[in-house]
Amino acid sequence: MPISRIAIGSPAEASRPDALKAALAEFISMLIFVFAGEGAGMAFSKLTDDGSTTPAGLVAAAIAHAFALFVAVSVGANISGGHVNPAVTFGAFIGGHITLLRSILYWIAQCLGSVVACLLLKFATGGMETSAFSLSSGVTVWNALVFEIVMTFGLVYTVYATAVDPKKGDIGIIAPIAIGFIVGANILAGGAFDGASMNPAVSFGPAVVSWSWSNHWVYWLGPFVGSAIAALVYEIFFISPSTHDQLPTTDY
Repeated sequence: MPISRIAIGSPAEASRPDALKAALAEFISMLIFVFAGEGAGMAFSKLTDDGSTTPAGLVAAAIAHAFALFVAVSVGANISGGHVNPAVTFGAFIGGHITLLRSILYWIAQCLGSVVACLLLKFATGGMETSAFSLSSGVTVWNALVFEIVMTFGLVYTVYATAVDPKKGDIGIIAPIAIGFIVGANILAGGAFDGASMNPAVSFGPAVVSWSWSNHWVYWLGPFVGSAIAALVYEIFFISPSTHDQLPTTDY
């Protein structure tokens, strides 16, 4: 069972050079991802007088996030595993592929990367608002929670299938492409309802900079629940305990 492989880790792990380098890689990857994704939405709003809420704005957001995540995962893959998402890190932890202490280090780096990206965007745009994630009219917190659980399940399941599974073989660049594509597709599916976060850090940065926390808990609980379900399903049904080898943290 994957739950039996969960490891807390030692306090000394937080000061190891490889752990610090991995955290730095997560910080940079998250900064790249949020700056491009959030920035694309801000640019579209400026060019179209708040047209980011239109169908064209939704498509633009999906494309920008898909491309940016492909790059962010690719540049961090060989250093930190290219998680670029606290929910992905949590899924890796549930599957026993990363310790809790290193996960916490990743979460801090990811959230800081998102905050710094939003601060840079606010400064570079002359004070434009970095919009926090919010629910659309008629969408309840429970509707949004289901959206975030299902979308994050799809994302983390994709991560497991293309990057974590020891039977994946040498598929190289396919993993970042698939991960970017599923995020872009999920934004098209859920963006009009709750913004389609799937990533607590992506929600955290704009919330801090704009200081808007309405229903913010949805964007943490939903992704973490969806991630845990995906990790457990893939580990239990598709990774055989008799043939599974622990992967290095740099692989996930």
